[in-house]
Amino acid sequence: MLHAHRPDAPPLSVRPQHAPPGGADRLPRHRLPDGEMDPETAYRVVHDELLLDGQARLNLATFVTTWMEPQAARLMAECHEKNMIDKDEYPLTAEIEARCVSMIAGLWNAPTRPDGEGATGCSTLGSSEACMLAGLAFKRHWEARRRAAGASVERPNLVMGANVQVCWEKFCRYFDVEARQAPLAPGRTHLDADSARPLVDEHTIGVVAILGSTMDGSYEPVAEIAAMLDALEDETGLDVPVHVDAASGGFVAPFLDPDLLWDFRVPRVRSINASGHKYGLVYPGVGWAVWRSRDALPEELVFHVNYLGGDMPTYGLNFSRPGAQVVAQYYELLRLGFEGYRRVQQASRDTATWMAARIAEIEPFELVSDGSELPVFAVRIREGETAFDVYDVSARLRQYGWLVPAYTFPEGLQDLAVLRVVVRNGFGPELAAKLVEHLGEVVAALSGRGAVGGEPTAFHH
Repeated sequence: MLHAHRPDAPPLSVRPQHAPPGGADRLPRHRLPDGEMDPETAYRVVHDELLLDGQARLNLATFVTTWMEPQAARLMAECHEKNMIDKDEYPLTAEIEARCVSMIAGLWNAPTRPDGEGATGCSTLGSSEACMLAGLAFKRHWEARRRAAGASVERPNLVMGANVQVCWEKFCRYFDVEARQAPLAPGRTHLDADSARPLVDEHTIGVVAILGSTMDGSYEPVAEIAAMLDALEDETGLDVPVHVDAASGGFVAPFLDPDLLWDFRVPRVRSINASGHKYGLVYPGVGWAVWRSRDALPEELVFHVNYLGGDMPTYGLNFSRPGAQVVAQYYELLRLGFEGYRRVQQASRDTATWMAARIAEIEPFELVSDGSELPVFAVRIREGETAFDVYDVSARLRQYGWLVPAYTFPEGLQDLAVLRVVVRNGFGPELAAKLVEHLGEVVAALSGRGAVGGEPTAFHH
């Protein structure tokens, strides 16, 4: 958010016990203080003001990891000062990044070619950066093919569903690409092969498929979209690649849905991204971008810098960035292994599906999704049945401390207003049961029936 300069804002008060004798007891909010301050006082001022923030564990709006083991937090503290870009000065941190890329590429079934050249990838600040890097690779490959054929490189477009995360709209706006968004429809809350097909033409640089829509947690049918593009190539000769935005699902589907074809087992999938700071179980911010092979990443997009010592190839929109989150990702991959991740994600899915089923029993809610893909579900209020809406419910839940977002779906389903619940690691059965209980009380109060007594049905794995 952009903020205007506010020189006349009221000052901050320093608690008398924290202000040393003769020290400042009033501090400017939007102007640099005139002098120095005792470090403990500065800490207390900031700490106390942050008390008004919401409780992270009760924030069911965010996909971002809100809890890590103390050992992981300690490792991060030991690496805060390390600049990820300085691979010559911090060679072991660079090696750890490479190991993470290799592990994640293997998790996504990246092929090994006969010449030994396998997948390539990098860490990023998050999925938004990773998506933009993948989009740029698509655009450069498309331009190269068009120029080689003597065709125009004007008017490139990227096909996606109207439910995509806003980073894809940013990519298109920032890099002069037309965003062709398939509208949603009753009974279809994301992109599918039929809705994508009319949007693809010779100017299409690629198709984006989402493995875990932020709107309702549903998976888009990657294999079906790829099969449609295979048939299109047979008919027209157009070779249109697929990028899978697996910001959340990339660390869920491999463990809970191993037979689902969405990753590099689908030949048309050229690149995949995921957020380590979502279901990768790392504090923000870290993302991962992986390409099927080195030739899927245009060499002209890779920069070689040597002023920090040695030749360091880099690909990213950022330069200096912390190494702590990459180290934390490596910790989680080592600490949990395949079975550990499977156990953690299964617990989240079990909680999500249990909650969804219980909430569906509360009048007048009905499910839009049930948490059986991502541990995320959305519910709506049946039309015409109440004098209140999902925004009223969301506001009342805040009185209990819960942050449950209410919003409408994008083009094609603008009339569909939902509450969405994101279940993350650490949100267990007890909290789930308490949310269901509080939701029942909110509905009763909004309906004029008073509070609902009794506890909800017990949770069972």
